Amino acid sequence: MPLKAILFDKDGTLLDFDLTWGAAGYHVMKTLAQGDDAAFDRLVDLTHYDLETRRYRPSSFMVASSLDEIGPLWARALNRDDHLAVAQEIDTLFMALAPDYLVQLDNPQAILSGLMASGYRLGIATNDSEAAAFQQAELMGLIPHLDFIVGHDSGHGRKPDPGMVEAFARHTGLAAQEIALVGDSTHDLHAARAAGAIAIAVLSGPASREELEPHADYVIGSIADLQALVAAL
Repeated sequence: MPLKAILFDKDGTLLDFDLTWGAAGYHVMKTLAQGDDAAFDRLVDLTHYDLETRRYRPSSFMVASSLDEIGPLWARALNRDDHLAVAQEIDTLFMALAPDYLVQLDNPQAILSGLMASGYRLGIATNDSEAAAFQQAELMGLIPHLDFIVGHDSGHGRKPDPGMVEAFARHTGLAAQEIALVGDSTHDLHAARAAGAIAIAVLSGPASREELEPHADYVIGSIADLQALVAAL
């Protein structure tokens, strides 16, 4: 079947994960630690955060996990038992910092505009919250090009499960085989394959080619290479 729609991961695919969330993460952890150096150090160790570069290491669960997974882990490090509140605080703090720290990859607005003009239906599927996805899509100027935005709290599960891709298929009326999911983590690629969609890996996030290639139908450097790939499919 010809490709008719493309679903994008957000962080590491449309946004530079390290420059955006690595930098902002330092301030989020400092805020939640509330001056408790031991709590801050526990968050640094827990999240595999490199204080020297202010980036999460590739081994960090922050790269692909959702807030409902992150909240309990951070709450434990902070000696708090209200993990739902902690997850909400994390989301609120990162969203507040996004306008100042957001770094885009390869001009997503121009790339999505070109794909839309070529007739592709487009969406975002992220393990971030739906509110954060809408906020950052708006900051990047992508809203006019998107048919669909879904987060971990939108009611379709989270990646690597197939629910987000299946919801996009229902929304567009397309078969999964007519949809590609583009992402920088194995969670993205597993979600695509579980749904029967095309799995396209980008090397613009923390994961290496060696990690991604066995799970991908195609591997490209970044979304800058996407137009040429889909034209050849």
